[in-house]
Amino acid sequence: MQSAKKHLRQLSPEELQQWLAAEGEPAYRLRQLQQWLWEKGARSLHQLSNIPQKLREKLHQHFALEPLEVELRQQASDGTVKLRFRTHEGLLVEGVLIVTEERVTACISSQVGCSLTCAFCATGRMGRLRNLRSDEILDQVHLLREEAQRLGRQLNNIVYMGMGEPLLNYREVLHSLQVLTAPQGLALSPRRITVSTAGIAKLMRRLADDGVRVRLALSLHATTDEQRSRIMPINEENNLSAVVSALRYYQEHTGSRVSFEYILFSNFNDTLEDARRLVGLCAQVPMVHVNLIEYNPVPGLFFEASDAATTQRFQDFLQRHGIPTTLRRSRGRDIDAACGQLATQGLLHSS
Repeated sequence: MQSAKKHLRQLSPEELQQWLAAEGEPAYRLRQLQQWLWEKGARSLHQLSNIPQKLREKLHQHFALEPLEVELRQQASDGTVKLRFRTHEGLLVEGVLIVTEERVTACISSQVGCSLTCAFCATGRMGRLRNLRSDEILDQVHLLREEAQRLGRQLNNIVYMGMGEPLLNYREVLHSLQVLTAPQGLALSPRRITVSTAGIAKLMRRLADDGVRVRLALSLHATTDEQRSRIMPINEENNLSAVVSALRYYQEHTGSRVSFEYILFSNFNDTLEDARRLVGLCAQVPMVHVNLIEYNPVPGLFFEASDAATTQRFQDFLQRHGIPTTLRRSRGRDIDAACGQLATQGLLHSS
């Protein structure tokens, strides 16, 4: 059962300062608590070693923490680490640490499940069970950062590309971004954070209007409305014209880098005609970057990854036409690495 107490880590600095003042605490306690709760990612009041026991007892009486707990860890031969988290009420969500020579990236989730039912995604099979709170989103970052430290590496990039559609959990995602980039939080550069969306045009524009300056990635995966609607039902209300226009609006108002995410599916969207149409879409968004993604197959879904020759031909075509392109190799092939696989597996096993 969900606690009736307010969640301590969701209080604004102003709310926390007001509560501390009402309890007769000195002003510097706010900074101490911020360091523990947001910089260090404390998930228990027992960790607050420089906070008096009496104050910790008061915090326990008035507020809840309800942190995510790691239920299962998998590590692939390529260094990819996947964690399955359990919420306080027993729901499952996942995060991934992607380790390469150049960077270490935390791929985090914003919802338990997803309501968008994209045909190629394991998460969509769960439906949306609930939104994650901002502190639960941040728990994933801290826990994956600890994994990076165990490997002797430092976490330097965060992508909202795990379970769920971030923009359908707008308020909590926005709050988590504010903590990640705030000096009293993790103080990350917005350039190190990417929010990926299946394309909700009005909310993409709202991000720009709210002054969010992270990198925005549009999950494109098709170059015509007919084709995209077959695999992404959200396209019916947010067609290519609308989402490409919103991506351009975001770029123009923030100056932040934007990208198209494009999974290559065999015999579906990987022809040179698809590549030619993709070049046309890129022409509508100045300085857009294309991330071509190798599909990580999901058991029970009838999609296959394009072969190496087709993938190379597609990438070469884009580059010949001046489109900045990166091929994202599939990671963690020897674990349940596709988005939603681990959590879906756990959900089925626990039901």
